[in-house]
Amino acid sequence: MRIGLAADNGTWHKNRLLAALRASGIEPVLFSLADVAVMTGGGEPLRVPGFPDALPDGVLMRTIAGGTFEATTMRLGVLHALVAAGVTVWNAPTAIERSVDKAATSLLIDRAGLPTPATWVFSKREAAATLVAAEARPGAPLVLKPLFGSQGEGLALIERPEDLPDEEAVARVYYLQRYVPRRDGLWRDYRVFVCDGRAIAGMIREGDGWITNVHRGGRPLPWAMPRAAAELAEAAAAAVGVDYSGVDLVEDGQGGFSVLEVNSMPAWSGLQTVCETDIAAAVVRGFLAATRSASRPRLVVA
Repeated sequence: MRIGLAADNGTWHKNRLLAALRASGIEPVLFSLADVAVMTGGGEPLRVPGFPDALPDGVLMRTIAGGTFEATTMRLGVLHALVAAGVTVWNAPTAIERSVDKAATSLLIDRAGLPTPATWVFSKREAAATLVAAEARPGAPLVLKPLFGSQGEGLALIERPEDLPDEEAVARVYYLQRYVPRRDGLWRDYRVFVCDGRAIAGMIREGDGWITNVHRGGRPLPWAMPRAAAELAEAAAAAVGVDYSGVDLVEDGQGGFSVLEVNSMPAWSGLQTVCETDIAAAVVRGFLAATRSASRPRLVVA
C-alpha cells in the first residue's frame, strides 16, 4: 500500500507513528499538507509530495501546520479532495473541522444526548455579558475558551461581566462553559483515547491549578478506567465522527462523567507513560485496516 503520514510538528508522535507503520511492513512517505499543490489542466490536479505517479491509498493525519485562515482552509480542502478521490484519510477532514470548532463539538455532543457542562456561544460581548450576569458569580465562574485552541491555551475564568475581554481579543466569539469545581480538594480530569470506536487507554490528569493539561504542567496518572467512562468517551467520539481522538471527561458530582472536549489531533506522550497499550500501534492498525477495506484512488494520468 502507498501510505502517507501528514505531520508538521511533534517529533515524538511522528517518530512513534513512523515506527509503527514500518513495523507493519509499510514504508510511509512523510509530508506536510503545506507542500501539497493543486495543478489543473492535465492529469491529476492534486499533487502530493512523494507520490508522483498515483495518489496514496491512505493518509494518516497527525497535525496540520498553523497559518492564516486561507492557508488552513486550503489544507482542509486538500484533505476533502483526497477523500473525494478515494483516499482513506484518518482523521477525515469533516471530523477535524467538527472537533477543532468547540461550538460544533458542543452541538454534536448535546444533540447525541450525552452529558456535558452547559455551554453558551455568542458573537457579541453584550450578549455574553448578559449571560455572565445571570449565570456566574464570585466562586462560581464560567470558563471562557478560544473557539479554536488546544492544550489548555487561552482559558480564563469569568465571574463578572467586566471580566470579559473585548470582542477583538476573542476573535468575536465568546465560548463559555459551566465551570466544574474540583472534587476532594484535587484539580483533576480524565483523558480517554478512543481509536476505531473503542476506548483503548485512559489517564487521570492532575494539576496544581484548575488547568490540568499535561502541556501546561499537569501530571499524568494511571487510571483504572470505569466502563461508564469508556462508553461515554466512545459515544462522544462517534457523535463527532472521529476515527481516533482524545476525549476529555470530568466527574459530574453524581457518580458519573461529563464530556468536556473531543480532540481529533490528540497528543499522547503523557498518556503513554501510564498505560501499557502501544497507542501508536493501535492507531496504525485501525488506519491500515480501514485503508485495506476501501477502494483504491485513481491514478495520475499525464
